[in-house]
Amino acid sequence: MAETSAATEPAETTPTRPAKPAGGVQSVDRAIELLELLADFGGESGLSELAQSAGLPLPTIHRLLRTLLAQGYVRQTPSRRYTLGPRLIRLGESAGRQLGAGARPYLERLAHDLGESANLAMIDRDMAVYVAQASSSHSMRMFTEVGRRVYTHCTGVGKAVLAQLPDQTVREIMGRVGMPPATDQSITDVDTLLAELAATRERGYAIDDGEQELGVRCFAVAVPDAPTPTALSVSGPAARVTYEFGERAVPVLHRVAGELTRELITAAP
Repeated sequence: MAETSAATEPAETTPTRPAKPAGGVQSVDRAIELLELLADFGGESGLSELAQSAGLPLPTIHRLLRTLLAQGYVRQTPSRRYTLGPRLIRLGESAGRQLGAGARPYLERLAHDLGESANLAMIDRDMAVYVAQASSSHSMRMFTEVGRRVYTHCTGVGKAVLAQLPDQTVREIMGRVGMPPATDQSITDVDTLLAELAATRERGYAIDDGEQELGVRCFAVAVPDAPTPTALSVSGPAARVTYEFGERAVPVLHRVAGELTRELITAAP
């Protein structure tokens, strides 16, 4: 059984990077920035686009990409565009396992306090992927396999993640992956989704009301300042997870999301 679930539009869609900390190794900073730019561009970009966004000369970008290409962290398509490479998959999977292990105590406490299943998910290649879960003690409960990938438009965690992104980025994601309905309650057009995301930003949480699985309701919130857009949710049968339940659950979700933020950034120098 799957847990269901979960900025105003900018003038331009070119990603902006956070300021780099002082004292780093410049070539490493630049290589990491290129990988992040590729991810921001949906996993693929041309040389000139990368150079423009990074603010670096083309020869510098080319040298960095050659090194990343040789190591398998970037690959080049027949059209000579650059994409994220296969060696990143192992790093991502390992990071996801470590994140799940670190987050699990928070989810277990959340599931205990609210009595329903708690989940943590993040965006990955235009989908939401579950990285940790703690199950409810009820015999009838929601279960989500860690590592499962779901569409973002019809899940609480997905909508909580999308609400952190500019509208144009959301349109691009929907254009790449589509909006297939999971139930007859699923949102299937992008304008309706954008209106729902605006409401999500306004109220501070996302709702999945039978959109991924009929009879199941989910409340989800963004994990603030996470390195990758991440969301925390609680879900269960709609008969138990009522809107009155949501009024009690959402403040708890926000509190635990803030605690998770501190967990995620603790290792940062």
